[in-house]
Amino acid sequence: MTVRRWIALSAAALLAAVPAARAGDEALIRLLEKRRCVRCNLADADLVHADLRDADLQGSQLQRANLSQARLDGARLNGADLGFTSLLGASLRGADLRGARLEGTDLRQADLSGALLDPGALSRTHWQQARGLSAGALSYGELHNAGVDAAQAGRHPEAERWFSDAIARQPDAAISWVARGISRNEQGNVRLAVADFNYAASLYRARGEESEATTLEQASRALANAPKSPKGGNGAGGQLVGGAVAAIRMLAPLALKVLMPLGL
Repeated sequence: MTVRRWIALSAAALLAAVPAARAGDEALIRLLEKRRCVRCNLADADLVHADLRDADLQGSQLQRANLSQARLDGARLNGADLGFTSLLGASLRGADLRGARLEGTDLRQADLSGALLDPGALSRTHWQQARGLSAGALSYGELHNAGVDAAQAGRHPEAERWFSDAIARQPDAAISWVARGISRNEQGNVRLAVADFNYAASLYRARGEESEATTLEQASRALANAPKSPKGGNGAGGQLVGGAVAAIRMLAPLALKVLMPLGL
């Protein structure tokens, strides 16, 4: 290709891009002025802190847009493409996200109170510490993994709530019973922890996993027999407490296993 030919092609490409950029600017202005831009192309738009309450963005292209801290309460985003869009800390209270593409979407710390979501819609998003999420919007694996994240961060009351929701969704998931037992024990609720471990043992035994069942039963006995106020040292009290701690540590790698979302 000659230099002249290359220059001509480059100039043509630049000229072709001008109308597209102008159309994108017009769509952005229309959205900010009227809060309505149905099926608009707003890919890569910078809308940080934008006030888009009750905006109509149905079917719009918003992939890779930056909507961090934006106010999207009541917004209609059904059918919109939000692939790899940043909604970090955004307010989406009552927003309609049904049918939206949420591949790789950053919803961390977002407020999703009352938001309308398809079942399993959050399985490929980043929604850690999002507020207002209902258990019904999350799959079993997502609920269990949320408990794992909270437990590993030392937020055991929160972890217990997530594991309870996971158990409600899938009652025969022994791993979640074990994980909840650990979270309860970390809060000093030994009686409830022992009950969780014993029930998990029965689930493992029903599946023919005798080793896991036996380990859980040993942990339950060690916890149940450990004195509440040990004096330490090499006495029987210290040995019982040490046995209980060792049993819990054996269970942790099993219970706090992160479940991969389906399809990944």
